[in-house]
This record gives sequence, C-alpha cells and structure tokens, in this order.
Amino acid sequence: MIFYLSYNDGPSGIFSSQVIDVVKFIRSEFNIPIRLVAFISIRNFLKQRRSIKQELPAAIVLPMVPGIGRWRWNIFSVYCLLVLFRPKLIIGRSVIATQLALRSKNPKQRVVYDGRGAIAAEWKEYKVVSDQKLLNEIEGLERSAILDSDFRIAVSGQLLEFWQTNYGYKGRKHVIIPCTINAAFEHMNLNEQSIARQRKLIGIKEEDVVFVYSGSLAGWQSFDLLRFYITPLLSSERKIRILFLTDKDANIAKLEVEYPEQVICRKVRPAEVPAMLMCADYGLLIREQTITNRVASPVKFAEYLACGLKVVISDHLGDYSEFIQTHDCGYAFPISFAIIKPSQQEKAKMRGLALNYFTKKIHTKAYSEIMKSGTGNYAI
Repeated sequence: MIFYLSYNDGPSGIFSSQVIDVVKFIRSEFNIPIRLVAFISIRNFLKQRRSIKQELPAAIVLPMVPGIGRWRWNIFSVYCLLVLFRPKLIIGRSVIATQLALRSKNPKQRVVYDGRGAIAAEWKEYKVVSDQKLLNEIEGLERSAILDSDFRIAVSGQLLEFWQTNYGYKGRKHVIIPCTINAAFEHMNLNEQSIARQRKLIGIKEEDVVFVYSGSLAGWQSFDLLRFYITPLLSSERKIRILFLTDKDANIAKLEVEYPEQVICRKVRPAEVPAMLMCADYGLLIREQTITNRVASPVKFAEYLACGLKVVISDHLGDYSEFIQTHDCGYAFPISFAIIKPSQQEKAKMRGLALNYFTKKIHTKAYSEIMKSGTGNYAI
C-alpha cells in the first residue's frame, strides 16, 4: 500500500493532472494499491471533497485544522491513518505533507519527498504565507524534507542543483520527473480540420497569428512583465491576436479597450483547455527572474507543446529555456523572431516532443525507482 499525501492543495486543473492522474498511473502501471490522502481547507470542504472523489472515489479527503500555521495539529490524524492502513511508502506532495509523514510514520515506513519547487524561496518571494512564525521556520522544514526523506522527486534538474547548493544534499536517491500532461492532452485530436473549426468558434481568422497566455494571474506568473512585452507586439501587426485563458482582471480589461479586435479573454473549465489551446500558434511562458521560477517546471510548457504550439519563454525558466534551444521548439523572450504561422508539420513536431518527453508513461522508469524505494533496499 502507498499513500500519496497532500496538504492544503484543493481540486484544480493542476491537482487533477499532477496528483490524481499520478495516483491513477501508479495504480494501473505497477498494479500497486495506492490511495490519495488529501487534507484540504474546511472552507467549501464538502464541495471540494465531492470534486476530488468524483475523479478518485477511493481518495481519503479530510479537513485540515484551520490555519496553515497549525499544520502540526494534523499529525495525530496522519498517525491514525498510517496505523490503520499500514502503507509501506508515503509520498508527500509538499514540504508540509512530507513533514506530517516524517513525524507520523513508524521505522519501517518510507517517505518520499515530492519536491515541486524551492518552497521557502517561493513563500518569501511571493508572500504565499502571511504567518511570520511559519515563514521563519519553512527553510528548516524544507531542509528536513529534503535530507530526512528516504527518496526524493525533483521537478527539474535546476531544482536538484538548488538542493545540492543550498541544502547540502549529496545523495543519489532521487529522480527528476517534470510536470507531465494529463490524459486529455495525450488523446486530443490535433489536425487542420479540428484547429480550423475551433478557431472559427471563437472568431479567429485563418490568417491570424495567435499567442496564448494560459494560467492564473498569481504573482509568480509575472503578468506585468508579460504586458510590457505584448503591448508593442499588438501594436506592430493587426493580424496578431492574444488569447487569455484566465480570469479577467483590470490589466486584461484595459488591453481589451486598447486593442478591441486583437485581445480575447476566456475563462474555461480544465476539460476545455486543450481545445482552446489548439486555436493558438505560440504559447507565452513569461516569468520574472526569481529563484521560484529558476527551478520551476510549469506544466503549461508541456501543454503548449501537446497542442502544437511553439513556446515563447523567459531565460532561466527551469530546464525549459535550454530545452527550446536543443529541440528548436520555441523562442527566448523578448520576441525577436519573424512572426509567422507555424505549419501543420511544425505543429505535429511540437506535439511529438510533448508525447516523447512529458507523459507519465515516458517516466515509468523513474516511477519504478520510487516504488523500489519503498522496500528499504534501494541500491544507492
């Protein structure tokens, strides 16, 4: 039995692709019993619990003690679950989830830290948490999660280097698994007819060149930096369109007023994202230069490629700024290339890269190493 433990991480598109899909993949690929244990906010608890269990009926979804600073108050609940179900392996999807596992397990149970980023740096750079006491201790908690776990998952080579440089990690008990696409992106039908049909539905002409921004407007998404560069882009050519797949805010509303025929904003459900992305030609992945972004693995990169898009990307964004040069699948920001529509052959190449590098199946060997770590005799 394996537990995949998450904490303060509610249902979303990311949760579906990076948590629920991972649980499903491990269960089907390795024929190993695995259960998601999700501690979520008491706010809208019943609705969020229902959402998670619709996708993963066997999931154990529990309310966390209110206030992320009170995370230790959940240790007893985790301990009881570990005694009841006796999993051999607990994968913690965050520093706090891993700490709950480390402090609740018995000596025979193994813990895997699923490192999604440089957490202490992210909290401080983007004020993710306001609890000053927790901010003061997060670096020590992250160090412990990295050094005290039995095995580790890093989402990028840059994150692994960060652990080695900043936390003194010197071991080899780790794998690198980037954020991968979910089944909807794997099985979508990408051809000229489906692209043309979808573009027509949202009023995009065949000759238009479409850049898409997909994701939240959170601080680390660096929207102000993006706006600085797309304004001259829109002014330079009337056939250029910017498609925002996000909630509309004052910045987007202003752009819509200034470029009424060129800016489109749509808020869509996660299931609709692949069809919307295929309307575009280029995916925008622009982030400011911070530690958070330097070690990141934005799933949007893989999703853009899966939908046939070339990616316009900032320098030093995880492993991907180098990836686009190696595989000729995008451009460095700021935009300095001839803006023409990619051919269908180029779109097929982009999709091929996504399927060859960013599916869970491609990383089966890495997941197998994680499974081996649960036996306690993993060869260093």
